[in-house]
Amino acid sequence: MNRIFPVVVSGFLILASGLAAAQEPSGRERELEELVRLLADKVDRLESRLADVEEAKSAGGTAARVEILEQSVQEIKEDRPPAADSEDWAKIKKWVGAGDTLRPYWKDGLRLDSMAGAFKLKIGGRIQHDYAYFAEDDDVERRIGADIDDGTEFRRARVYLSGTIYDNIIFKAQYDFAGGDADFKDVYMGLKNVPIVGNVRVGQFKEPFSLEELTSSNYVTFMERSLVNTFAPGRNVGLMFHDTMLDKRMTWAAGVFRQTDGFGDGLGGRDYNVTARLTGLPWYEDDGKKLLHLGVAYTHQNYEGDMVRFRARPEAHLAPRLVDTGAFAAEYGDFIGAEAALVHGPLSLQGEYVLAFIEGRNRFVGDPKFSAASLQASYFLTGEHRTYKTSAGAFGRVRPLRNFGEDGGPGAWELTARYSSLDLNDGAVRGGRLTDWTVGLNWYLNPGVRTMLNYVLADPSEGGDFSAFMWRFQVAF
Repeated sequence: MNRIFPVVVSGFLILASGLAAAQEPSGRERELEELVRLLADKVDRLESRLADVEEAKSAGGTAARVEILEQSVQEIKEDRPPAADSEDWAKIKKWVGAGDTLRPYWKDGLRLDSMAGAFKLKIGGRIQHDYAYFAEDDDVERRIGADIDDGTEFRRARVYLSGTIYDNIIFKAQYDFAGGDADFKDVYMGLKNVPIVGNVRVGQFKEPFSLEELTSSNYVTFMERSLVNTFAPGRNVGLMFHDTMLDKRMTWAAGVFRQTDGFGDGLGGRDYNVTARLTGLPWYEDDGKKLLHLGVAYTHQNYEGDMVRFRARPEAHLAPRLVDTGAFAAEYGDFIGAEAALVHGPLSLQGEYVLAFIEGRNRFVGDPKFSAASLQASYFLTGEHRTYKTSAGAFGRVRPLRNFGEDGGPGAWELTARYSSLDLNDGAVRGGRLTDWTVGLNWYLNPGVRTMLNYVLADPSEGGDFSAFMWRFQVAF
């Protein structure tokens, strides 16, 4: 059709020229003649461009692509890896197989392991940012002496380095920057697989008392630990022996500790603690999806200056303390704790009870006895279960079945509820009684990130109710 168009145009021009011999063309006819010429030129140019494109496809384009491929093949041939018996390969094998060569990777934190496993390092940390809104009755406000303000805080902001060196020496150095300074948390070293005693640890770390206390704040079910935690000795500087038994179905730990401050310093002459704990798993199935944990613990605490004080917040760190014995004369205290936990798939139950026997220093105080108890339940709506660490007799990291954002995964959703009570009244010591009811919702986006909602209703014995609405954002690695 492209060939016919020029012929038609030429015929038109011949006819036009014949007519011009008989008659002088008008202005309109001249415009038409010029338009026809322009159209013919455009057709010629289009045909020429089409021919060039077809020629490039059939020859030049293919040849260029073939040439590029040949160059790539030649480069690969010239850059072949060294022979298996070459000096370069010998250097690579020596470096990879060296005992002190570290391989970096990510597993719930940045890790560096040697190929033989003698050296293992982990860099980790946590950020916990809390918001709280409080509502209290007039009786509570009058007893506190002021309106309780809402607030926000970084509850914890920690970094740490831990690991194993030379296969049998462990260490950890953890610091907390929440509150504006750098306090020591876990700062210790230890020996593994020591004959008879199993493992040895020396430094600052948690004394072996209370299931909830020994479960990391990254993994506890609620934003704050229960009122039972009032009697847990927490972190102190000491020497501890610990190990597992019966294929990790039992754990034991015992140590001597010195009561210290947030920097591991202690200057008292007799402020020593002796603490021990024993746990067992009479039922353990499906890699911990079903289990029954039982445990007992004991701590003896001497009081420097013959003075002691017990007080507690209503399971909200930004709230004031609602029960308080004040400082009173006492020589020492003996604390006995019992703990139990049941995991049956997505359902878990946990409870603790502690009795405190205080040896007073005068007849007025006498020998007061205090107590605390807690019972909690949780249920994963998305089918997960609480993870149990058989090496420590405590709970660990929750792992969603499907992380949030991965193929439409919802993360893990957990409903929680807890009752706890604390009794600091006995004889002349009138610290008060406190009962807390807590409900919550936890959303684990992935193993390292979760957000928590808690509502606490506190009922102190002095009268009036206290409510706390709390929200936490957490990153732990």
